[in-house]
Parts: sequence; C-alpha cells; structure tokens
Amino acid sequence: MLMAHPAVLPGLVDRYWALSVIDAGAEASPVRKEMEDVERALCVATGTADVHAALIAARHHLPGAGVLDDSVLAAG
Repeated sequence: MLMAHPAVLPGLVDRYWALSVIDAGAEASPVRKEMEDVERALCVATGTADVHAALIAARHHLPGAGVLDDSVLAAG
C-alpha cells in the first residue's frame, strides 16, 4: 500500500483537529466543507475508509511513534 510522505501527515492531522474545534460538530458550519476535504485527504493518505481509522493510522506513522505504540487503545 502506498503511504503519504511522513511530512504530510502531521499537517493533515493538525488541520483536522483545528477544524474540528472550530466546527464543533455543527452541520451548518462554514468550515464543514473544508473539514470534509481534510477528512478525505487523511483517508486517502492512510489508505483507510473513515476518519477515525485514518487518525489512528496517521498516528502510527507519525515521527516518534513506536512499533508497539498502543497509546490509541482505550484504557481498560
């Protein structure tokens, strides 16, 4: 599978989180279109089908992520 260049992922993840704070889930938000574009870019860059999986995949490919990094798993 092709993966995005490591320099691309941090920017996409940061942009997603910034937009999600601005958007705050409002469907009529003016930034909704841009957020959907970033979500789509994250999915394409990580080879996933939804934004949550894309964020997990991106986190594991970001610089500094360990091979056995399980920090995205919920605490039991």
